[in-house]
Amino acid sequence: MKETGVVYLVGAGPGDPGLITEKGLSRLRICDAVVYDSLLSPRLLEEVPDQSRKIYVGKRAGHHSMKQEEINQLLVELAREGLTVVRLKGGDPFVFGRGGEEIMALSEAGIPYEVVSGVTSAVAALASAGIPVTHRALSRSFHVMTGHTLSSEGTLPPDFDEFARLSGTLVFLMGLGNLSLIVKGLLNHGKPGKTPAAVIQNGTLPGERTIRGTIENIEEKVLAAGIESPAIIVVGEVASLDFSSTLKQPLEGCRIGVTGTDSFTGRLRKQLESLGGASECILSLLVESCRKGAEMKKAYEKLPSYTWIIFTSANGVREFFHGLLEWGYDFRSVGHVKFAAVGRGTADELLRYGFLSDYIPEKYQVQDLAAGLKGLITGEDRLLIPRSSGGSKELNEILDETGVPYDDIVLYDVALACLETEKRAEALKNLDYLTFSSASGVEAFFREADKEIKEALAGLKVVSIGDITAKALIGHGRKADIIAGVYSIQGLTEAICRDWK
Repeated sequence: MKETGVVYLVGAGPGDPGLITEKGLSRLRICDAVVYDSLLSPRLLEEVPDQSRKIYVGKRAGHHSMKQEEINQLLVELAREGLTVVRLKGGDPFVFGRGGEEIMALSEAGIPYEVVSGVTSAVAALASAGIPVTHRALSRSFHVMTGHTLSSEGTLPPDFDEFARLSGTLVFLMGLGNLSLIVKGLLNHGKPGKTPAAVIQNGTLPGERTIRGTIENIEEKVLAAGIESPAIIVVGEVASLDFSSTLKQPLEGCRIGVTGTDSFTGRLRKQLESLGGASECILSLLVESCRKGAEMKKAYEKLPSYTWIIFTSANGVREFFHGLLEWGYDFRSVGHVKFAAVGRGTADELLRYGFLSDYIPEKYQVQDLAAGLKGLITGEDRLLIPRSSGGSKELNEILDETGVPYDDIVLYDVALACLETEKRAEALKNLDYLTFSSASGVEAFFREADKEIKEALAGLKVVSIGDITAKALIGHGRKADIIAGVYSIQGLTEAICRDWK
């Protein structure tokens, strides 16, 4: 009999992935299955182990893909399989999240559980918009009500008059569809029409918008501005305040899609987000190692005969040194060797293993790497080139002219992993930029691109890391809008920053 698993009810926070708690992240990183809703950042799902099950239940106002009773049963069934389950919910599980109902179902079934609190949008979205829920001179209390279930028949609940008469800050979650009903109810129950009011769309997210007014004109202003759900309604004197952050980041409000290997996109996203941008991985290239193969085994055995090792990517550096250790060698085995790196990123990766690059071309391209090496190598040299199966043939063509012997070994392959086509097209529509870091990434992207994806691509700016990648884009009928001057993560980031200004 299988041992019963455990369920963690984790609050994902208000939308900004940086606002989930450390404890919440730790639970995501160890789970066997995650059951998640809308209104949370896709970035959080990247914290879940690759082999774990990701189950979308789609709870959002007016669009429930699974009934609450079915979700309750799903959690019980997953736990009975012996799994560690995370029930990931927007905001806080116990603030209009129906977490209590799920706990009751788990308790009845004898399933152990833990609740991990989250930051509620009732506070965080207001703070992001510069509105404090309390302020000593204006409001000493705040009160939260769900807005989308006020009434199914167009009338207010019996206790709404008591809510309307409260003197503190009134916060309505998920209430945009009932804004007219809320406004009329507040006015009819004695709230002065000049009372400040605000509506916040996409609070804490890059597309955040805030409309300020009064109870009597907020509906008109919201309609004129085209505000859409998800949105929060705030009523009270604090709604007139604007304590928005005065610290402006270079990429604030910028939405960037990234493509490439997990290692590259992870570092690029960290850089972009440190500057205030929001990023999403649109296409991921998976590195499939060949370092345990017979060819690489033979190359490691021949290390004493090589005088140069040529690296054309940071992936190649990592795979080479991992293989070196796995085959029972240590770094002394390459102490006599000179290293060439195609660019600064590759050289930096080499430095992480304690080795300086003896040669880096001024332009970070394979043909420039090969051309530069021509003046450094002689007939006495022997070269090892461990790289991907899709490596550029230009390197071979230039080196062949020298007559210097070299071994060009396949160290890894690159496989494709990306969002489902429908989700990818939708994600592209919400972006300002899409970055490409390699020609192989371009080929993979367009191999999976349908008409809708190509149309969505026309609505944003495409950023290329260099000329070869830009050339690959042209081959698919899409010119790069921006080409990084320096072919590195830093170069990509700086190019986007300059354009975003």
